[in-house]
Amino acid sequence: MRIVITDCDHATIAHEQAVAEAVGADLVRAQATTEAEVIDAAAGADGLVVQYAPITAAVLDALPGVRAVGRYGVGVDTVDVTAATARGVAVCNVPDYGTEAVSDHAITLAMTVLRAIPALDAGVRAGRPDIEGQVPIPQFAGTTFGVVGYGAIGRATARKAAGLGMDVAVHDVARRAGTTSEDGFPVLSLPELLARSQVLSLHVPLTDETHHLLDAAALAQLPDRAVVVNTSRGGVVDTDALVDALQSGHVLGAGLDVFETEPLPVGHPLTRFDRVVLTPHAGFYTDQSYAELKTRTITNVIDVVAGRRPRNVLNPEVLAATG
Repeated sequence: MRIVITDCDHATIAHEQAVAEAVGADLVRAQATTEAEVIDAAAGADGLVVQYAPITAAVLDALPGVRAVGRYGVGVDTVDVTAATARGVAVCNVPDYGTEAVSDHAITLAMTVLRAIPALDAGVRAGRPDIEGQVPIPQFAGTTFGVVGYGAIGRATARKAAGLGMDVAVHDVARRAGTTSEDGFPVLSLPELLARSQVLSLHVPLTDETHHLLDAAALAQLPDRAVVVNTSRGGVVDTDALVDALQSGHVLGAGLDVFETEPLPVGHPLTRFDRVVLTPHAGFYTDQSYAELKTRTITNVIDVVAGRRPRNVLNPEVLAATG
């Protein structure tokens, strides 16, 4: 069994190596960024583990021995799932590994922006121990916290925001507006949620439907001096529109862990705002979630190649077709 990690920016693959060694699998690590590089690196592979590399129809056609593709994380936007399904290739992710970590990060970003912590810290270090220039600083209790996407991470984020005394409301395409979630939060249409949310936290996958979900028109619907938090995918937010809204003052600030271009270029306009907090796609990380992500990603792939049903698979019909 030959498993190829097409690309990985993690410091170590020790967890993956331990899983592979336990079943006698040959594990190879590459750093492929293009289709051609993936094809070259993964020649003879039975399964692929992917971070950002493109897994397209052309790649799969050139690698006919591949039976499974496992992606580190929840989203699979760099994998052509339709093409994989048509070719009998299972696509696996790890949809629930980072629920507590990402929701912790979303709440932390929101609180940091609302309290203007980076600017206040910088002021103290520069001998300006006051809040001049950083008002408003709203209290958490009574602030409306809107959650877009009410999956596992969205639910955990809503629960934590409510625990801080915030008034939580949610939107999800799979839920009917006017109902109440099982956690007791009102379910609103997206326009209704935007109009109410003093803090808006995004927890949706990147799809054709969610690309630039938060565009100039949507940002304009937010209350004046709202805060935007994004720990989902960078493409869910129209970056240029967000910069314009920050520049105009309509949006007070933003807490962003993901960007349309990663890594965020040095000197990007987002770096110029005191009330914008930027982190390097780190929301997934805790010591516990990191180990779980790596172990489960490769285990899914090995299970498929070995003829077992993996814990997580996005196109289970492939498994049924192959027995």
